[in-house]
Amino acid sequence: MLAKRIVPCLDIKDGKTVKGVNFVNFRDAGDPVELGAQYSRAGADELVYLDITASHEGRKTFTELVKKVAAKISIPFTVGGGINELQDVDRLLSAGADKVSINSSALRNPALIEEIARNFGSQVCVVAIDANYEDGQWQCYLNGGRVPTGKDLFQWAAEAEDRGAGEILFTSMTHDGVKEGYPNEALARLADQLHIPIIASGGAGTMEHFRDAFLLGKADAALAASVFHFGEIRIDELKAYLRGQNIAVR
Repeated sequence: MLAKRIVPCLDIKDGKTVKGVNFVNFRDAGDPVELGAQYSRAGADELVYLDITASHEGRKTFTELVKKVAAKISIPFTVGGGINELQDVDRLLSAGADKVSINSSALRNPALIEEIARNFGSQVCVVAIDANYEDGQWQCYLNGGRVPTGKDLFQWAAEAEDRGAGEILFTSMTHDGVKEGYPNEALARLADQLHIPIIASGGAGTMEHFRDAFLLGKADAALAASVFHFGEIRIDELKAYLRGQNIAVR
């Protein structure tokens, strides 16, 4: 079994790390460069930086911040938010990012996935999907969870893989920030359906939730924010716990 990855996520708004609940009610969680450096030292496997209002506000992602992060950390990191064309990808990779995450732009222009994969390799292209469980179906949303698309999570994930996505980052809006566990049934269905790694996002509150995302949800990586930002779970202790549950971690 491939080693599972632990991935802190830093949502960036106005240059600060913030954390919300169900995509609203944000509070400040600290300096994104220093937090990233702390996670790098603490044993995180990767980081994800998301400019959470870039798509909604029509801005380009934070190139200067990416340069500062790259200078401070020694682990791979992904950046997302406001990436709409190949020039954006080139700019962020040149600034030091290892991967880019596209969400709204991929839904609006699915060919962007193919363009990124063709020009930079599939491993660079993470397709992030924000979906909400409503009326018995997982519906995908645009613009940081603001705009419903009518698209089904599983159909869209399959299309993204077909077009060249290297990973799927699935965030459950239903579970986001409420700390009651990841959407393991949906994760397992994605894992069974696809051949690329699935990153679980939305719902981490306890170490057991990470365990369940890996064992029940069959996720390849588990992403979390507030439990790390506010010191509720330490990464070294989490990894020790997971090893004790016979889960291979890095």
